[in-house]
Amino acid sequence: MDIQSIFDGPNDSETLNKPRNKSTKRIFIAATRMNDGKTTTSLGLYSALNDGEKKIGYIKPVGQRFVDVNGEKIDEDSFLLTKTFDVSVPIQAMSPIVVDKDFTKNYLDDSASIYPKIVNRLCRSFDRAAYEKDYIIIEGTGHAGVGSVFDLSNAEVANILNAKVIIVASGGIGRPIDEIALNQALFEKAGADIIGVIINKVQSDKLDFIKHYCGQALEKMNLKLLGVIPENAKLSEPSLSQIIHEIRGECFNTTNNIQSKKIKKVVIGAKTGLSTIDDIEEGTLIITSGDREDIIQPCIKSNKASMLSGIILTNAISPNDATLEDIQTSEIPFILSNDSSYSVISRMNKMNIKTQPHDVDKISIIKEILKSNIDLKEIEEAFDSSL
Repeated sequence: MDIQSIFDGPNDSETLNKPRNKSTKRIFIAATRMNDGKTTTSLGLYSALNDGEKKIGYIKPVGQRFVDVNGEKIDEDSFLLTKTFDVSVPIQAMSPIVVDKDFTKNYLDDSASIYPKIVNRLCRSFDRAAYEKDYIIIEGTGHAGVGSVFDLSNAEVANILNAKVIIVASGGIGRPIDEIALNQALFEKAGADIIGVIINKVQSDKLDFIKHYCGQALEKMNLKLLGVIPENAKLSEPSLSQIIHEIRGECFNTTNNIQSKKIKKVVIGAKTGLSTIDDIEEGTLIITSGDREDIIQPCIKSNKASMLSGIILTNAISPNDATLEDIQTSEIPFILSNDSSYSVISRMNKMNIKTQPHDVDKISIIKEILKSNIDLKEIEEAFDSSL
């Protein structure tokens, strides 16, 4: 296949509704619901397959959360993978369809015209991402039915790309199996083969229990259990930079390490300064009103200051001038929020904590935990038959 023909795409007389690539082994990562671990699985599986002999590609066909890269909307998971592994694929090809706030409305207004164009874009991008690759990881968006409103559900995308599916579900037995059954029905209806299931975020003391009983339930459904992944508390820790973005906060002082500051504990500064200091542990975030100098000053001067990941000052209240001067020289990151302490906590509780390119510690954990707990041989053997 000529690489230039992929970049040029189809001519006016050609409809490209299937990829030209027939040789690359393609793995579609789906999930039963949001935040079940698609990106974690994609990242870990990419690392496990990337043994130095194989060339691995990646694509997120339909993305809903994006970042700006040189003026283009790029799905954030595509950005994460290319930053983590330096994927040798043009990033635009890794993120062909980005669903912004007007996408669905515009599609429904003119679906007959738009559908062929987005399918063509999907297939052209896939061919670019899969060019000269042994495997390509295709990360879905949510459960099997997500995308149905614009006729590109995960199940349909897996079928169009002729991909074999891995379903990821969160730990448990009853609910995950029920949800897997629903997703299985949609993928099979679309004609997509399912390699098996990964059960994610399982309590360490229940790994054997879940492996045994989920394995039994999946066997009755003619599905293979590919792995049971233990939960890891570090993967759920947000960075201070993520929280600042979520609450739309403003930094008072310049700190160079807000991305590496992880939040392990949150303390509401409603007690005395000394009592608040007693609550400080490594990775603590304090949330208090900006006029609580009786808390702010003791924290700055405390020998526990280095244990603080940050202090959020709420209600749009700035401290007095003397305290502001001390904040400017403090190594503790101070953030001003217009919201109340309750609103800040509510926003944080609703956060979708995604792994970021700068989360080197998390990425290292993900690579190791997936490699140690999935049956890579079973996945590779699923491609023994020709595509």
